[in-house]
Amino acid sequence: MTDSGGGDPLGAGPGSLAGSEPMVTFSAADGTRLAYRVLGEGDPIVCLPGGPTDSAYLGDLGGLSKYRQVIVPDLRGTGGSALPADPASYRCDRLVDDVEALRAHLGLDRIDLLGHSAGGNIAVQYLARYAERVRRFALVCPSPRAVGIDITPAMRLDLARQRSAEPWYPAAYAALRVAAEGGDADRDAIMPFFWGRWDEAARNHPANRPHTNPELVEGYRADGAFDPPATRAAIAGYDGPVLVLAGELDMNSPPAPMSEYAGLFAHPSLAVQPGAGHYPWVDDPAAFLRTLTAFLR
Repeated sequence: MTDSGGGDPLGAGPGSLAGSEPMVTFSAADGTRLAYRVLGEGDPIVCLPGGPTDSAYLGDLGGLSKYRQVIVPDLRGTGGSALPADPASYRCDRLVDDVEALRAHLGLDRIDLLGHSAGGNIAVQYLARYAERVRRFALVCPSPRAVGIDITPAMRLDLARQRSAEPWYPAAYAALRVAAEGGDADRDAIMPFFWGRWDEAARNHPANRPHTNPELVEGYRADGAFDPPATRAAIAGYDGPVLVLAGELDMNSPPAPMSEYAGLFAHPSLAVQPGAGHYPWVDDPAAFLRTLTAFLR
């Protein structure tokens, strides 16, 4: 799920694909009916999808449900969650209210919280507002828009050139140049850059599907959605453990700005997964799980 809210050159992401697990619903503070899936058993961890979109593309994060109870909500207006009466509630900072409603619904005093891609913007704003409710905090290839870290086109192009030996590189790089210059790029041509391996599993993954709720995408990043100075100040005081996990080859969230992101926290760990793109649990599930489960323990 590439990050349409944090400088993604594509604005790409999956459509709404129903998971095989039954959905559970609850009411948000404004009465919108929201859905989530529960996978596995053990201590729960709430995993926020990027996009903004539903959680189908996350699956169980490469097998995390073997170790923890994985709770994956569909953002309002996607998947099993209802369309809100007020489209302004799609704004990223307002989606924080839905996370708090989910925590209360689950009956948990504190949660372990993970955000992927644009879901990292929701997660870090939740942390800024409800630090006392977060036990452990993990960001996987997050968008840094909520904390004001810039990812430049030049940075993306430089990382992309490391893939020059790939057979798909010439067409992909040409399309990426168009996107970097603000043009209308071929989204499908660029997609291989977001994966560590452009194999059949990557080509057919639901993360490559386009958005199906453009109103959500626009509403998510509407004026007022982000206040980086306030967010940075709030998270600096968080005293719990933090993991920022980056993919070595992730053009959407490159390792250098991810290192800068980790430095905003008092007790951070930075992990760069070798050979991984924007979906490290797909590129190498074993390596991803070793890092994440060690942190969660």
